[in-house]
Amino acid sequence: MCGIAGFLGRGQSSTDELGRRVRAMTSTLSQRGPDADGFWIDQQAGIAIGHRRLSIIDLSDAGAQPMLSADERWVMSYNGELYNTAELRREVEEAREPVNWRGHSDTEVILEAVSIWGVPATIKKLNGMFAIVFWDRRDRRLWLVRDRLGVKPLLWSLQPDGTFLFASELRALAPFPNFSLRVDPQAAVAFMRHACVPAPLTICQGVRKLPPAHILAVEQGREPKISCYWDLLEVAGENQRRMDRRPDTEIADELDDLLRDAVIRQMVSDVPLGAFLSGGIDSSTVVALMQAQSGRRVHTFSI
Repeated sequence: MCGIAGFLGRGQSSTDELGRRVRAMTSTLSQRGPDADGFWIDQQAGIAIGHRRLSIIDLSDAGAQPMLSADERWVMSYNGELYNTAELRREVEEAREPVNWRGHSDTEVILEAVSIWGVPATIKKLNGMFAIVFWDRRDRRLWLVRDRLGVKPLLWSLQPDGTFLFASELRALAPFPNFSLRVDPQAAVAFMRHACVPAPLTICQGVRKLPPAHILAVEQGREPKISCYWDLLEVAGENQRRMDRRPDTEIADELDDLLRDAVIRQMVSDVPLGAFLSGGIDSSTVVALMQAQSGRRVHTFSI
Protein backbone atom coordinates (compact mmCIF):
# COMPACT_ATOMS: atom_id res chain seq x y z
CA MET A 1 0.00 0.00 0.00
CA CYS A 2 0.96 3.64 -0.37
CA GLY A 3 -0.10 6.82 1.39
CA ILE A 4 -1.34 10.10 -0.05
CA ALA A 5 -1.99 13.45 1.62
CA GLY A 6 -2.21 17.11 0.75
CA PHE A 7 -4.34 20.21 0.52
CA LEU A 8 -5.74 22.92 -1.72
CA GLY A 9 -5.58 26.35 -0.09
CA ARG A 10 -5.77 29.96 -1.21
CA GLY A 11 -2.22 30.38 -2.46
CA GLN A 12 -1.10 32.85 0.22
CA SER A 13 1.64 30.72 1.82
CA SER A 14 5.22 30.48 0.58
CA THR A 15 6.52 27.41 -1.23
CA ASP A 16 8.65 26.54 1.80
CA GLU A 17 5.62 26.74 4.09
CA LEU A 18 3.52 24.56 1.78
CA GLY A 19 6.36 22.06 1.69
CA ARG A 20 6.67 21.93 5.48
CA ARG A 21 2.94 21.37 5.87
CA VAL A 22 2.63 18.56 3.34
CA ARG A 23 5.79 16.86 4.64
CA ALA A 24 4.36 16.92 8.16
CA MET A 25 1.24 15.22 6.84
CA THR A 26 2.98 12.49 4.85
CA SER A 27 5.50 11.77 7.62
CA THR A 28 2.63 10.20 9.58
CA LEU A 29 2.07 7.71 6.72
CA SER A 30 5.56 6.20 6.60
CA GLN A 31 4.16 2.79 7.55
CA ARG A 32 2.07 2.83 4.38
CA GLY A 33 4.98 3.77 2.12
CA PRO A 34 8.42 2.97 3.55
CA ASP A 35 10.29 2.88 0.21
CA ALA A 36 10.18 6.54 -0.89
CA ASP A 37 8.39 9.86 -0.56
CA GLY A 38 7.63 12.63 -3.01
CA PHE A 39 5.93 16.02 -3.19
CA TRP A 40 4.45 18.33 -5.81
CA ILE A 41 3.71 21.96 -4.96
CA ASP A 42 2.28 24.92 -6.88
CA GLN A 43 2.49 28.00 -4.68
CA GLN A 44 0.34 30.20 -6.93
CA ALA A 45 -2.47 27.63 -6.98
CA GLY A 46 -2.08 26.85 -3.27
CA ILE A 47 -1.87 23.11 -3.95
CA ALA A 48 0.44 20.60 -2.27
CA ILE A 49 0.34 16.85 -2.95
CA GLY A 50 2.42 14.34 -1.02
CA HIS A 51 3.05 10.65 -1.54
CA ARG A 52 4.56 7.78 0.46
CA ARG A 53 5.51 4.85 -1.76
CA LEU A 54 5.50 1.09 -1.31
CA SER A 55 7.12 -0.07 -4.56
CA ILE A 56 5.36 -3.01 -6.24
CA ILE A 57 5.36 -2.24 -9.99
CA ASP A 58 8.30 -0.46 -11.68
CA LEU A 59 10.73 -0.03 -8.80
CA SER A 60 12.70 2.65 -10.68
CA ASP A 61 12.33 6.42 -10.43
CA ALA A 62 10.07 6.20 -13.50
CA GLY A 63 7.35 5.02 -11.12
CA ALA A 64 7.89 7.75 -8.52
CA GLN A 65 4.98 9.91 -7.42
CA PRO A 66 3.44 12.44 -7.53
CA MET A 67 3.70 11.97 -11.29
CA LEU A 68 3.24 14.53 -14.05
CA SER A 69 1.58 13.61 -17.34
CA ALA A 70 3.56 13.87 -20.59
CA ASP A 71 1.59 16.97 -21.58
CA GLU A 72 2.26 18.42 -18.08
CA ARG A 73 -1.41 19.20 -17.53
CA TRP A 74 -2.14 16.51 -14.93
CA VAL A 75 -0.51 15.63 -11.60
CA MET A 76 -1.39 12.34 -9.92
CA SER A 77 -0.84 10.64 -6.56
CA TYR A 78 -2.10 7.10 -6.29
CA ASN A 79 -2.57 4.36 -3.72
CA GLY A 80 -3.50 1.01 -5.18
CA GLU A 81 -2.96 -1.38 -8.05
CA LEU A 82 -4.45 -1.62 -11.53
CA TYR A 83 -5.20 -5.11 -12.85
CA ASN A 84 -5.91 -4.24 -16.49
CA THR A 85 -2.77 -2.17 -17.08
CA ALA A 86 -1.77 -4.00 -20.27
CA GLU A 87 -5.20 -3.57 -21.88
CA LEU A 88 -5.47 0.10 -20.91
CA ARG A 89 -1.93 0.75 -22.13
CA ARG A 90 -2.81 -0.66 -25.57
CA GLU A 91 -5.97 1.44 -25.64
CA VAL A 92 -3.94 4.58 -24.89
CA GLU A 93 -1.47 3.72 -27.65
CA GLU A 94 -4.30 3.19 -30.14
CA ALA A 95 -5.89 6.51 -29.21
CA ARG A 96 -2.69 8.57 -29.39
CA GLU A 97 0.48 7.59 -31.17
CA PRO A 98 3.30 7.73 -30.42
CA VAL A 99 3.36 7.50 -26.63
CA ASN A 100 6.79 8.06 -25.12
CA TRP A 101 6.47 5.86 -22.05
CA ARG A 102 8.97 6.62 -19.30
CA GLY A 103 8.50 3.27 -17.52
CA HIS A 104 5.97 0.46 -17.07
CA SER A 105 4.07 1.59 -13.97
CA ASP A 106 0.28 1.45 -13.81
CA THR A 107 0.42 5.02 -12.48
CA GLU A 108 1.75 6.34 -15.78
CA VAL A 109 -0.85 4.41 -17.78
CA ILE A 110 -3.73 5.87 -15.74
CA LEU A 111 -2.24 9.35 -16.00
CA GLU A 112 -1.89 9.23 -19.80
CA ALA A 113 -5.42 7.82 -20.10
CA VAL A 114 -6.74 10.79 -18.11
CA SER A 115 -4.87 13.18 -20.41
CA ILE A 116 -6.86 11.68 -23.32
CA TRP A 117 -10.33 10.97 -21.92
CA GLY A 118 -10.53 12.98 -18.69
CA VAL A 119 -11.14 11.70 -15.16
CA PRO A 120 -14.76 10.36 -15.20
CA ALA A 121 -14.39 8.43 -18.47
CA THR A 122 -11.01 6.97 -17.49
CA ILE A 123 -12.14 5.81 -14.05
CA LYS A 124 -14.87 3.67 -15.60
CA LYS A 125 -12.17 1.79 -17.54
CA LEU A 126 -10.15 0.84 -14.44
CA ASN A 127 -10.10 -2.68 -13.02
CA GLY A 128 -8.38 -2.52 -9.67
CA MET A 129 -8.26 -1.12 -6.16
CA PHE A 130 -7.34 2.52 -5.83
CA ALA A 131 -7.55 5.87 -4.12
CA ILE A 132 -6.35 8.56 -6.53
CA VAL A 133 -5.82 12.30 -6.42
CA PHE A 134 -5.58 14.24 -9.72
CA TRP A 135 -4.73 17.92 -10.05
CA ASP A 136 -5.74 19.59 -13.32
CA ARG A 137 -3.20 22.38 -13.78
CA ARG A 138 -5.13 24.00 -16.63
CA ASP A 139 -8.56 24.19 -15.02
CA ARG A 140 -7.21 24.32 -11.44
CA ARG A 141 -9.52 21.54 -10.35
CA LEU A 142 -8.74 18.81 -7.82
CA TRP A 143 -10.23 15.33 -8.29
CA LEU A 144 -10.48 12.55 -5.69
CA VAL A 145 -11.47 9.04 -6.79
CA ARG A 146 -12.10 5.83 -4.85
CA ASP A 147 -12.38 2.28 -6.22
CA ARG A 148 -15.70 0.53 -6.75
CA LEU A 149 -15.81 -1.43 -3.49
CA GLY A 150 -13.79 0.98 -1.34
CA VAL A 151 -10.76 -1.25 -0.77
CA LYS A 152 -8.46 1.77 -0.53
CA PRO A 153 -9.29 4.54 1.97
CA LEU A 154 -9.59 8.23 1.11
CA LEU A 155 -10.67 11.01 3.48
CA TRP A 156 -11.37 14.70 2.94
CA SER A 157 -12.23 17.79 4.96
CA LEU A 158 -13.21 21.34 4.08
CA GLN A 159 -11.80 23.69 6.71
CA PRO A 160 -13.52 26.91 7.92
CA ASP A 161 -11.04 29.05 5.95
CA GLY A 162 -11.85 27.18 2.73
CA THR A 163 -8.77 24.94 2.69
CA PHE A 164 -9.53 21.49 1.32
CA LEU A 165 -7.60 18.62 2.95
CA PHE A 166 -7.26 15.01 1.80
CA ALA A 167 -5.41 11.95 3.08
CA SER A 168 -5.34 8.18 3.26
CA GLU A 169 -5.70 8.23 7.05
CA LEU A 170 -6.96 10.55 9.77
CA ARG A 171 -3.51 10.80 11.36
CA ALA A 172 -2.22 12.63 8.27
CA LEU A 173 -4.72 15.47 8.78
CA ALA A 174 -3.75 16.13 12.39
CA PRO A 175 -0.46 18.04 11.70
CA PHE A 176 -2.18 20.61 9.48
CA PRO A 177 -2.31 24.04 11.20
CA ASN A 178 -5.48 24.70 13.22
CA PHE A 179 -6.95 21.29 12.38
CA SER A 180 -9.15 20.10 15.25
CA LEU A 181 -9.67 16.41 16.06
CA ARG A 182 -13.11 16.46 17.65
CA VAL A 183 -15.22 13.34 18.00
CA ASP A 184 -18.36 13.38 15.84
CA PRO A 185 -21.32 12.46 18.12
CA GLN A 186 -23.26 10.99 15.18
CA ALA A 187 -20.32 8.75 14.30
CA ALA A 188 -19.91 7.68 17.93
CA VAL A 189 -23.56 6.64 18.10
CA ALA A 190 -23.21 4.72 14.81
CA PHE A 191 -20.15 2.92 16.19
CA MET A 192 -21.97 1.89 19.36
CA ARG A 193 -24.90 0.62 17.32
CA HIS A 194 -23.10 -1.07 14.39
CA ALA A 195 -19.52 -1.63 15.66
CA CYS A 196 -18.24 0.48 12.77
CA VAL A 197 -18.43 4.03 11.45
CA PRO A 198 -20.32 3.86 8.13
CA ALA A 199 -19.32 6.05 5.17
CA PRO A 200 -19.34 8.95 4.63
CA LEU A 201 -18.88 9.54 8.38
CA THR A 202 -15.57 9.30 10.22
CA ILE A 203 -15.04 9.40 13.97
CA CYS A 204 -13.70 12.94 13.51
CA GLN A 205 -16.11 15.84 13.14
CA GLY A 206 -15.81 17.63 9.81
CA VAL A 207 -13.93 14.78 8.11
CA ARG A 208 -15.64 12.55 5.57
CA LYS A 209 -14.81 9.33 3.80
CA LEU A 210 -15.20 9.48 0.05
CA PRO A 211 -17.71 6.65 -0.50
CA PRO A 212 -16.74 3.68 -2.68
CA ALA A 213 -17.31 4.18 -6.43
CA HIS A 214 -17.48 7.96 -6.07
CA ILE A 215 -15.63 10.91 -7.60
CA LEU A 216 -15.14 14.26 -5.87
CA ALA A 217 -14.26 17.42 -7.79
CA VAL A 218 -13.38 20.70 -6.08
CA GLU A 219 -12.05 24.10 -7.11
CA GLN A 220 -10.46 26.70 -4.88
CA GLY A 221 -13.02 28.39 -2.64
CA ARG A 222 -15.95 26.24 -3.83
CA GLU A 223 -18.00 23.42 -2.35
CA PRO A 224 -16.95 19.92 -3.45
CA LYS A 225 -19.15 18.11 -5.97
CA ILE A 226 -19.51 14.35 -5.44
CA SER A 227 -20.90 11.86 -7.96
CA CYS A 228 -21.26 8.07 -8.20
CA TYR A 229 -19.74 6.29 -11.21
CA TRP A 230 -20.74 2.66 -10.42
CA ASP A 231 -23.58 1.07 -8.42
CA LEU A 232 -23.13 -2.36 -6.81
CA LEU A 233 -26.85 -3.01 -6.29
CA GLU A 234 -27.62 -2.16 -9.90
CA VAL A 235 -24.92 -4.49 -11.21
CA ALA A 236 -25.95 -7.28 -8.82
CA GLY A 237 -29.56 -6.98 -9.96
CA GLU A 238 -28.62 -7.19 -13.62
CA ASN A 239 -26.42 -10.25 -13.02
CA GLN A 240 -29.11 -11.95 -10.96
CA ARG A 241 -31.66 -11.57 -13.73
CA ARG A 242 -29.12 -12.91 -16.23
CA MET A 243 -28.15 -15.91 -14.09
CA ASP A 244 -31.74 -16.90 -13.39
CA ARG A 245 -32.02 -18.08 -17.01
CA ARG A 246 -28.82 -20.19 -17.00
CA PRO A 247 -28.02 -23.72 -15.73
CA ASP A 248 -26.03 -24.03 -12.50
CA THR A 249 -23.09 -25.74 -14.25
CA GLU A 250 -22.67 -22.79 -16.62
CA ILE A 251 -22.73 -20.34 -13.72
CA ALA A 252 -20.15 -22.40 -11.79
CA ASP A 253 -17.85 -22.51 -14.81
CA GLU A 254 -18.08 -18.74 -15.21
CA LEU A 255 -17.30 -18.26 -11.51
CA ASP A 256 -14.20 -20.43 -11.90
CA ASP A 257 -13.07 -18.40 -14.93
CA LEU A 258 -13.61 -15.12 -13.09
CA LEU A 259 -11.69 -16.27 -10.01
CA ARG A 260 -8.76 -17.51 -12.10
CA ASP A 261 -8.66 -14.26 -14.05
CA ALA A 262 -8.80 -12.15 -10.87
CA VAL A 263 -6.02 -14.13 -9.19
CA ILE A 264 -3.61 -14.09 -12.13
CA ARG A 265 -4.13 -10.35 -12.63
CA GLN A 266 -3.19 -9.73 -8.99
CA MET A 267 -0.02 -11.83 -9.28
CA VAL A 268 1.68 -9.23 -11.49
CA SER A 269 4.53 -7.81 -9.39
CA ASP A 270 8.16 -6.70 -9.57
CA VAL A 271 8.73 -7.91 -5.99
CA PRO A 272 8.08 -11.29 -4.29
CA LEU A 273 4.47 -11.88 -3.32
CA GLY A 274 2.53 -14.41 -1.30
CA ALA A 275 -0.83 -15.05 0.32
CA PHE A 276 -2.28 -15.16 3.81
CA LEU A 277 -3.96 -18.41 4.91
CA SER A 278 -6.78 -18.15 7.43
CA GLY A 279 -7.82 -21.80 7.36
CA GLY A 280 -11.03 -21.03 5.49
CA ILE A 281 -12.37 -21.74 2.02
CA ASP A 282 -11.68 -18.26 0.60
CA SER A 283 -7.95 -18.09 1.27
CA SER A 284 -7.44 -21.76 0.38
CA THR A 285 -9.15 -21.21 -2.96
CA VAL A 286 -6.98 -18.17 -3.71
CA VAL A 287 -3.77 -20.08 -2.95
CA ALA A 288 -4.89 -23.10 -4.99
CA LEU A 289 -5.55 -20.85 -7.99
CA MET A 290 -2.22 -19.08 -7.48
CA GLN A 291 -0.35 -22.38 -7.43
CA ALA A 292 -2.20 -23.65 -10.50
CA GLN A 293 -0.97 -20.64 -12.47
CA SER A 294 2.56 -20.40 -11.04
CA GLY A 295 5.68 -22.26 -12.07
CA ARG A 296 7.20 -21.93 -8.60
CA ARG A 297 6.03 -22.70 -5.10
CA VAL A 298 3.66 -20.09 -3.67
CA HIS A 299 4.71 -18.55 -0.34
CA THR A 300 1.90 -18.56 2.23
CA PHE A 301 1.69 -17.03 5.69
CA SER A 302 -0.58 -17.76 8.65
CA ILE A 303 -1.11 -15.44 11.61
